Amino acid sequence: MSFRRWWAITRKEFLHIVRDPRSLYMALAIPLLLLLLFGYALSLDVDQVPTAVYDLDRSSASRDLIEQFRGSRYFRIVADVATPADMNRSIDRGTALVGVLINPGFGDDLKAGREAKVQLVLDGSDSNTASIALGYATSLVALYGAQLRVEGQERLGAPKAKGIDARIRVIFNSDLKSRNYIVPGLIAVILMIIAAVLTSLCVAREWENGTMEQLLSTPLRPVEFLLGKLAAYFAIGMVDMVISILTGVFLFDVPLRGSAVLLIVSSGIFCFGALCWGIMLSTVTRQQVVAYQVSMLSSFLPAFLLSGFIYSIDTMPRVIQIISHIFPARYFVTILKGIFLKGVGVQILWQEMMALAIYSIVVFVFAVRKMRAKVA
Repeated sequence: MSFRRWWAITRKEFLHIVRDPRSLYMALAIPLLLLLLFGYALSLDVDQVPTAVYDLDRSSASRDLIEQFRGSRYFRIVADVATPADMNRSIDRGTALVGVLINPGFGDDLKAGREAKVQLVLDGSDSNTASIALGYATSLVALYGAQLRVEGQERLGAPKAKGIDARIRVIFNSDLKSRNYIVPGLIAVILMIIAAVLTSLCVAREWENGTMEQLLSTPLRPVEFLLGKLAAYFAIGMVDMVISILTGVFLFDVPLRGSAVLLIVSSGIFCFGALCWGIMLSTVTRQQVVAYQVSMLSSFLPAFLLSGFIYSIDTMPRVIQIISHIFPARYFVTILKGIFLKGVGVQILWQEMMALAIYSIVVFVFAVRKMRAKVA
């Protein structure tokens, strides 16, 4: 391999990028735009759930229960309805997600030591949000009942029961903010898309413009040609990565607990692999439109759905879990979340980094062989 020939094709590609400022602006602006859009718009947090209350008891006990809902950060009382039809209408219109129906005699049942009944009505059209809201509401009602039992024992002079003192400690994401979980994975998805799309067009463009024949007439070797193409876009990809990391840390306040050096090194390995995938597609297709479509299909969907970015891989069917090992975004999402949230190092993440390195080498070797076949 000749460094001089490699540098010539690298310089040529850099000049092409600089002379096309619109493409350069898009390559640098799109990751930031996607990060801002998804970072602010995509949230898995369930709080301030709109709630309608139908109180048929109108006792001090029922009002106290309603105040428990009103004081919780997970619920927001939007209506105090007068009839069951009004509650159903609120849920049908989407103004309320949860309905709390307190039956007559609620307060009397509590005073007599009987089981008091509360009905919870939920809009199940969004099953995930409804399940979480149901868990919050059930826990709130159970906690209220436990407080009443303790107060009743104290009033009657009975000894206070010694129950279990459960103290919860959440590590790695103590505030349970979905943004801290989403943004690191989002960085992997964005870099995969941008890197694959950028390089998927570069070789195909040479074929369509008729300049590939001129390059083939030179002593330039396929490996030098591909590495020269990759070098220019690798620099852009790493700039995109740095922009994404700085945006996540300083704008979205995502904690970076691990090594910044390890983060850059792993990002470089992943970026190289994503670029190799795009340049392989460009080598195989020879047409920019086809290369762009295939790169989007093979980079965006797997990175979004099969990387653990949002949907846990452990809950997927066994066959899908096995297939997900093919895609590098799966390993990079694990690395990013480990470095950002857990602060772990190479001793924990070495398997994922090794998988990324193997993927990059295999794809690059395949691209070089396809390029040699095209030349021959």
